[in-house]
Amino acid sequence: MTAWNKLRRRILTPDVGQTKLSTRGFHLKDEQARDRLETVGSSFLHGFAAAAEADGPPEAAPVVESSPAAFRGFAYEGAAMAFAIRDALPGRSRHVARFLADHDEHVYMAYVGVGWAMARLPRPLWSRLHAPDPLLRWLVLDGYGFHQAYFKTDRYVRRRDAPSAFPWPTDGPRDYSRDYSLRAIDQGIGRACWFVAGTDAQQLVRLLDAFPAHRRSDLYAGAGLAVCYAGGGSEQELNWLARTTGEYRLELAQGAAFGAAARVRAGLVMPHNELATGVLCGMSVDEATRVTDEARVGLPTDDVLPAYEVWRQRIKSAFIPLVATRKPSEQ
Repeated sequence: MTAWNKLRRRILTPDVGQTKLSTRGFHLKDEQARDRLETVGSSFLHGFAAAAEADGPPEAAPVVESSPAAFRGFAYEGAAMAFAIRDALPGRSRHVARFLADHDEHVYMAYVGVGWAMARLPRPLWSRLHAPDPLLRWLVLDGYGFHQAYFKTDRYVRRRDAPSAFPWPTDGPRDYSRDYSLRAIDQGIGRACWFVAGTDAQQLVRLLDAFPAHRRSDLYAGAGLAVCYAGGGSEQELNWLARTTGEYRLELAQGAAFGAAARVRAGLVMPHNELATGVLCGMSVDEATRVTDEARVGLPTDDVLPAYEVWRQRIKSAFIPLVATRKPSEQ
């Protein structure tokens, strides 16, 4: 690596201290939860630093891939953020495109990482962000919302300020791209709330139920994704969560299914993923992923609703029979 590569890494990479629960002011459930969430943060920065320093994606990939399987997706997320920032800098880089060409199995987390970059970049540079998939590019806004809630917690979680509306993607009908962007951002805020709550299910519900009612559906969907993908909740806690949030049970299932699909596609399924889909979806990770795949067949093009929202609604509908007939354990 050249001196310039090392300098670029030093300039771009955030301090790992910013991922500490004490720094962020997040709820501390126990030491095990603290270790999990702080390892998520350090894994993210491991990937970010590798991408910031490397000449390009081929050089960064082995470093990112060296992360433990449970946290490797977060390293890919961080790498995608760094490559997206580099793409936005002067020059003609296409780092994210090259990264995804070789590692498309991590597209879910990579698009979320692009959303982190969006939150750090001036709006005129957003046109340089690479997220061409017309269905999954809404995950960029999920990443944007997560970033805002994670780093501006008082504003977006404790005060519950609504994010500013802006059209995204810019090539879609302006009304839905502006209005639905807020819903996709809320999904990211809900996902971040699992971190703010320190993986404490009761604390999570307190946070989400304090938001206006019209925002909770998307917040709970995002939280369900985090509960499955990141983990940290015990079987007893997840059963309590499923029992307590009856009104948003389908949203939790839909989010958990998304988390399962991301893990399956990347080949990174862990025991905590099986636990989450077993409780929240009433099925295995593979079965929950199959629900997302089947709901994707024959999706309409973006119209009154973006295809992404139609996809989410189909997934929720698929869980109605399970939610109606299967009650969470009382343990």
